[in-house]
Amino acid sequence: MTALSSPDGRPLALALVSEHASPLAALGEVDAGGQNVHVAHLAGALADRGHQVTVYTRRDDPALPVHTPLRPGVEVHHVPAGPPEPIPKDELAPHMREFARYLAGHWQARAPDAVHSHFWMSGVAALWATRETHLPLLHTYHALGTVKRRHQGRADTSPPSRVACERDVGAGCDRVIATCRDEVDELAAMGVPRGKVDIVPCGVDPEVFRPDGTVAPRGPHPHRLLHLGRLVPRKGAAVSIAALAGLRSAELVLAGGPPADRLHRDPEVRRLRSLAIEAGVADRVHFLGGVPTAEVPALLRSADVVLCPADYEPFGIVPLEAMACGRPLVASAVGGQLDTVADGVSGLLVPPRDPRALAAAVTALLADPALRVAYGNAGRRRVLERFCWARVAAATEASYRTALAARAPVAGAL
Repeated sequence: MTALSSPDGRPLALALVSEHASPLAALGEVDAGGQNVHVAHLAGALADRGHQVTVYTRRDDPALPVHTPLRPGVEVHHVPAGPPEPIPKDELAPHMREFARYLAGHWQARAPDAVHSHFWMSGVAALWATRETHLPLLHTYHALGTVKRRHQGRADTSPPSRVACERDVGAGCDRVIATCRDEVDELAAMGVPRGKVDIVPCGVDPEVFRPDGTVAPRGPHPHRLLHLGRLVPRKGAAVSIAALAGLRSAELVLAGGPPADRLHRDPEVRRLRSLAIEAGVADRVHFLGGVPTAEVPALLRSADVVLCPADYEPFGIVPLEAMACGRPLVASAVGGQLDTVADGVSGLLVPPRDPRALAAAVTALLADPALRVAYGNAGRRRVLERFCWARVAAATEASYRTALAARAPVAGAL
C-alpha cells in the first residue's frame, strides 16, 4: 500500500510506534501505565473499523518473538534497538537511531498507509524513518517535556534534549493528535500551530468498566477511598494520605506499583508508609501493589470515592475508568482532568497539592450518598457520550484521513 492512494474510505494499513509502552506489558510498574492501555485499545478499536494495525515497540526480552498477535487485526512487532532487556524509558534515547533504521528498512519493503507515533522518543524515531520512506506521520505526545520540567524541576530525569526533540517532531509531522485542550495551549507555546492539532481524548471500554459486576472485598471501615495508578510522586498519593487524617470514617486503598511481594523494597512505598505513620493513619492505609487489569473494575466498584490528586496529569485514564464504573471522583484541576471530570456533575475538582481541599471535597461526598449516586450516574453517561473507544478510534481515523488527503496529488496537477 502507498500513502498517496489512501484518502478515500477504504481500510488502511496503520503503523503505531510506541517505543517503550508495549500493549503487551503488565501495568502498574514505573514505566507501564496509561500509554500502554491507550495504544492497546486504540489499535483494537481501529481494527474493529476494518484497519490492519501493527504496533512497533522495543524488544526488551530476548525470548520475545518478532511478531506477536494481540487480537484479530492487530500485531505487535518487537524492534531490536539496544540490548534486549528492560531499560528505564529516560535512558532509551540513545537507541532511537537504531530503532529508526529498523523501521525505515522494514517500511521500505512493506509500507503502511500512515504512521502514528506515541511519546516523544517514538516521535523522534518515526520522524527519521518517515523522512526516509516519505510516509505521513501523526504524533501523540502523551506527556510534554515542558510540563514535566516545570513541575518536577531538578527531579526531572528526562534527557536534556527532550524539549528540542518534541519541537522537531511537532514541526516535522503531518498532524499532531492532542488528548486535551490544555495540551493544545502547551503546544502552541512551543510553536506548534493550533491548526495542525486535532484533539482526540483517550478512551475506556464501558463494557469492561461498568457499574454492575463483582465488587472487591472491603475492610471494616464505613467508607473506602481508592487511589489507583503508578506509585510515582507526581500522582499525588502523598496528598491522599495527608487528606486521610481529616477523614476519620474512611480507609484508603493504594493500588499500583510493584507486585505485592516486592512492595517492601520500593523506595516510594517506603516513603509513603513513613508519611502515613507521621500522619497517624497507617492503620487505615492499605497498599495492594500492582493489580491485574482484570481485577481493576471490581476494585473501582468497591470505592465510595476515587481520588486522582496528581500534581499534573497529561490526560489520566483512571478518571475515565472510575466514571465508567459509576463512581464519583475528586481530582486535581490539572491537565486532561479539566476535560474529563465535569466539576459538580461527575465529580469535584480541587487544587493540586492541597490535602485540605481534597479532604473537604471528599467529606462533602461521603456525607451525601444521593450525591455520590448522581455523580456516578453522570460520569457513566459522560463516558458513553464522549470517551468510549469506538468514538476515539473514529476521531483518530478522521485525523489519519486528513493527513492522507493533504498528501494526495491534486487532480489535473502537472
